[in-house]
Amino acid sequence: MDFSVARRNMVACQLRPNEVSDPRLLAAMGELQRERFTPKNRQAISYIDEDVEIAPGRYLMEPVTAGRLFEAAAVGPEDNVLVVGPGTGYLAAVAGRLAGSVFALEQDGELRQRMSQLITDMALDNVVIVGGPHRDGWAKESPYDVILVDGSVPEAPPVLLDQLAEGGRLTAVIGAPGEVGRLTLCGKRNGVVSSRALYDAMVKPAAGFERAAGFVF
Repeated sequence: MDFSVARRNMVACQLRPNEVSDPRLLAAMGELQRERFTPKNRQAISYIDEDVEIAPGRYLMEPVTAGRLFEAAAVGPEDNVLVVGPGTGYLAAVAGRLAGSVFALEQDGELRQRMSQLITDMALDNVVIVGGPHRDGWAKESPYDVILVDGSVPEAPPVLLDQLAEGGRLTAVIGAPGEVGRLTLCGKRNGVVSSRALYDAMVKPAAGFERAAGFVF
């Protein structure tokens, strides 16, 4: 399979028609070898517009939603970015092409090792991989200009919102597992966080944000 053709088709037929227009973002997604972030037996489907399983219960986010997350966040070249739950690191790698500094928080040790190798191979020296629970964020390097959550969450995580800088943006798909959610942009102004739902989106849940089951009589 010619993956370079698949990348060009992804940009031309998936991203551009769905309001992903930032030239820097299109260049990053058009150049990064998305197939390298998937297992070898799934590389042929790396560019379909569906989530692709990369490990049990973990997925590579579909291209259109990934593109829209970045487009909404408007990542600038000087921004300090936190990517939460990037798995093998595709969103972290895209962020590394766009931002000044990127912290990729992954709680799964095996995925973290795979991501580390890929990020090293791609010479993305501004991407730092850190380990810890996704729901706790990474306060050590906060505040962040941008926080991106790789997967859907039941609500905008308050701990992550607390780690936003003044003027910072958090983008995530908010919705219940298995249901259509809303790609949502949260912004902090004068210490107050507001949110705006932008698009319908259905992606697999982000690991580490599962709601605890309530007690039922």
